[in-house]
Amino acid sequence: MADVKLNTLDRVPEALYTARPEALEDLLGGPTLLHLPGRRPAPLFVSLLLHGNESTGLHALQRVLQSFGASTLPRALSVFIGNVAAARFGLRRLDGQPDYNRIWPGSPVTGCDEAAVLAEVVAQMQSRDVFASIDVHNNTGLNPHYACVNRLETPFLHLATLFARTVVYFTEPAGVQSAAFASLCPAVTVECGKPDSPGSATHAAEFISAALHLAEFPRHPIAAHDLDLYHTVATVKIPDTVTLSFDGEPADVMFVPELDHLNFRDLPAGTALAQVRDGHREPLWIPDADGGNRWRDFLQVRAGRLELTRALMPSMLSRDARVVRQDCLCYFMERLPLP
Repeated sequence: MADVKLNTLDRVPEALYTARPEALEDLLGGPTLLHLPGRRPAPLFVSLLLHGNESTGLHALQRVLQSFGASTLPRALSVFIGNVAAARFGLRRLDGQPDYNRIWPGSPVTGCDEAAVLAEVVAQMQSRDVFASIDVHNNTGLNPHYACVNRLETPFLHLATLFARTVVYFTEPAGVQSAAFASLCPAVTVECGKPDSPGSATHAAEFISAALHLAEFPRHPIAAHDLDLYHTVATVKIPDTVTLSFDGEPADVMFVPELDHLNFRDLPAGTALAQVRDGHREPLWIPDADGGNRWRDFLQVRAGRLELTRALMPSMLSRDARVVRQDCLCYFMERLPLP
């Protein structure tokens, strides 16, 4: 891989208004931080394309910029356009690349060019007294639009519910963008469904525009009827030595059809997720703080069926084997009372 350096701009390249994700590497040359002035100087920060196959952030940015035209933005706007090399091929990341949403400051991964680029982004935004941070993502399964936060403070929840009433609180994995910015300002990750799904870019653009128009965050707590709050209790992975299938093909773990239809559904104990081939004692990997496997805290294999042992709600269940291998199968969540 060639050296990766941060490109910084103070104006919008004309071609960016309409560029497709696959054209960005030629247009920008690499990861790029764009600073635009506005009437309020403390900038809104937006990151997009941390994963090269998640295009909604780019389309939303283009809509926002086109809507303001030559008018002055209500607030300064800084935009980080991330993994343009992977975007060229429509991939989450290229083989040999780190995950751009696992190497922000606070990550155990250090020493690579990409981590240095992201540390520089954080330093620049801290020096500019960043107002709020939005990280725009897509996912590969069937999920509603929802927001994620790393802190349960009132400004974070107000920003999150400006996007959706469904909010997920999480503290793992380490090295994500929203956690790196949480010590600087209210920060959220927004999940906008599948790339190019109807309404995803419009919803994200409306959210970015609404955040640009915010003068300050309300101080009153969020009303209970305005928020469905969950917290992540487990990240579910597939061991490298375990084969998997989603279409009935023989494999060590054969997941049920329409697995991703289970996302954001309350699943009772006993719900079957897969059939497991005889002899596989650890079909899943749910890491604990010490690197061990705690999959039996949540599941069991009974008569060849991989079943939940407790009531849970999954999110981001995916049938994309490449994404599952590069990231995870899903997250397990439980409802969380308002703080």
